[in-house]
Amino acid sequence: MSTASAVRTRFAPSPTGFLHLGGARTALFAWAFARHHGGTFVLRIEDTDLERSTPEAVQAILDSMQWLGMQPDEGPFYQMQRMDRYREVVAQMLEAGTAYYCYSTPEEVEAMREAARARGEKPRYDGTWRPEPGKTLPPVPEGRKPVVRFKSPQEGATGWDDMVKGPISFDNSELDDLVIARPDGTPTYNFCVVVDDWDMRITHVLRGDDHVNNTPRQINILRALGAELPRYGHVPMILGPDGEKLSKRHGAVNVMEYDKQGYLPEAMVNYLARLGWSHGDDELFTREQLVQWFDTRHLSRSASQWDPKKLNWVNAHYIKQADDAWLAERVAPRIAQRGGNPQAADLPAVMGLFKDRAETLEQLAENAMLFCGPHRAAAPELAAQHLTEPARAALADFAQRAARGEWTREALSAHIKAVLAERGMKMPQLAIPLRVAVTGQAQTPAIDAVLALLGRDTVLERLALVQG
Repeated sequence: MSTASAVRTRFAPSPTGFLHLGGARTALFAWAFARHHGGTFVLRIEDTDLERSTPEAVQAILDSMQWLGMQPDEGPFYQMQRMDRYREVVAQMLEAGTAYYCYSTPEEVEAMREAARARGEKPRYDGTWRPEPGKTLPPVPEGRKPVVRFKSPQEGATGWDDMVKGPISFDNSELDDLVIARPDGTPTYNFCVVVDDWDMRITHVLRGDDHVNNTPRQINILRALGAELPRYGHVPMILGPDGEKLSKRHGAVNVMEYDKQGYLPEAMVNYLARLGWSHGDDELFTREQLVQWFDTRHLSRSASQWDPKKLNWVNAHYIKQADDAWLAERVAPRIAQRGGNPQAADLPAVMGLFKDRAETLEQLAENAMLFCGPHRAAAPELAAQHLTEPARAALADFAQRAARGEWTREALSAHIKAVLAERGMKMPQLAIPLRVAVTGQAQTPAIDAVLALLGRDTVLERLALVQG
């Protein structure tokens, strides 16, 4: 199908847990493709696994999509609400002869597979109940409920030009007649997917390459229904830093965990997009640029490797570029969670002071506690090292000068330089004792900026405390 047609993509997660990073990246590619072509992005919740699907997992998926800024144009649609439609299509296929009732028990099917293995063949259902011209079927066992199987083509091959991997083909002789409805009438995964893609007029399917083996089966069912085929693209998986499949041992795999850890959604979208897709050598790009540039030709055919350090670098870039007031709004709740008071200081100014050295919003919140949290005096060993008699005398001189005149960064800087000149000291001989006395720490951003933000009363009060 040409992208000149109205493009319709979909993301179809199973709500059996949180949205993991691989799923989020697949959703991002489908969303970006639809946006690039001015098409429609559909969200479909495949909730037929009743034992494992939960409302909490559905909400976790919706929350993650919203956080990443990938709101669907249509949906979410829920498969459990479409059961009547699936049964209707099953009935149509039975009537058309493209599906049939199979009364073989699971044990009998397993025996068929074992026999095939013993002959050195691919294990599969042997077609006992498959109707063929001139074939006499076994008598129907009394009281046994059948499954419904799709009458798969047995000759030739089923192939497609994959948008990521290129041409892929399967011999139809390798594909057995898959079950499309269970004995209780509930449809199976591959069948529901086909009916949904057909009904929702999906033109392009971007998904993980763990679905490659499902694709020829889905194509054959679509053809049996007389439906137009979507174009398929299968994206390789994400590996951990050690080259193994990405899992919890590599850190968080839940998208919303990255929100808790202080990552910006803009940074996560940038990093996920770059993980398996490229636009020249561009590492940093906006959501708008992603939409403008995105195409499937530049999706990687090989697995991508998750790199936490690279993600931190990308996140640090977005924090550095962010407006100080915008950052303050997002960091304020994190300060409150730490027991701090976001109103205790000029928070946008605090953000401006720290954002160049922060990789996450959590780091920004922790640093902001210098201004928004209770004062913690320096540890005794730190005080003993830096608050010597000469240092205390210089601090007293500085306090006397700073108590008069303007309380600005420029004025404070001038006072510091005057004390240094008068006493023949170098900057660290006063700046470090000032930090230790006023913040309890030996390292902070520029001391004149820190003092200006803390305010005259606070600074002079703390300087007086260290004089005894």
